Amino acid sequence: MLGVGLIRGINVGGNARVAKADLAAAFEAAGFEDVVTLLQSGNVVFRSSGAPTAEQAQAVAAALAQSSAVDAGVVLLAEERFRRIAADNPLLDVSDDDSRLVVTFLDHDLPDGVRAPDDAELAPEVVRLGDRAVYQWSPLGVSKSVLPAAFWRSLGPVATGRNQRTVARILAELDRRG
Repeated sequence: MLGVGLIRGINVGGNARVAKADLAAAFEAAGFEDVVTLLQSGNVVFRSSGAPTAEQAQAVAAALAQSSAVDAGVVLLAEERFRRIAADNPLLDVSDDDSRLVVTFLDHDLPDGVRAPDDAELAPEVVRLGDRAVYQWSPLGVSKSVLPAAFWRSLGPVATGRNQRTVARILAELDRRG
């Protein structure tokens, strides 16, 4: 079974540097095989005997802390869930720039009571909630997002975003290996 690993906050802006070899080794230490790292910001495709577990996510995080002294959140998804989240993006037709369309993947269900701010509060930005995902279109750029930090904190501790360009690259790797 193929799976996807997304590591939060590594190799972005020169912070929390983790070598690709150390990243692959952390996944192998957690029991995954045929590990391939993609791009530089903590994207991994791997094979496993079953659906990835919370214990394996903790094992990857522990291995990263040991090898690279990095404390990072780890989201593990079975191929099917990753593909479903990507396909369910309600903003694909709104976006005209894949670098400004972001999917934030969660390792858990959305907490009760979490609501996306009204479109009028965020305009021209648009946010939609999905199954273990937040979809965000930031036409002015992600760095100029007006989405309040309190919204992101309300999601819980393990969430990590990838722009649509990266999502497409991961899907291509899954297709290649499937």
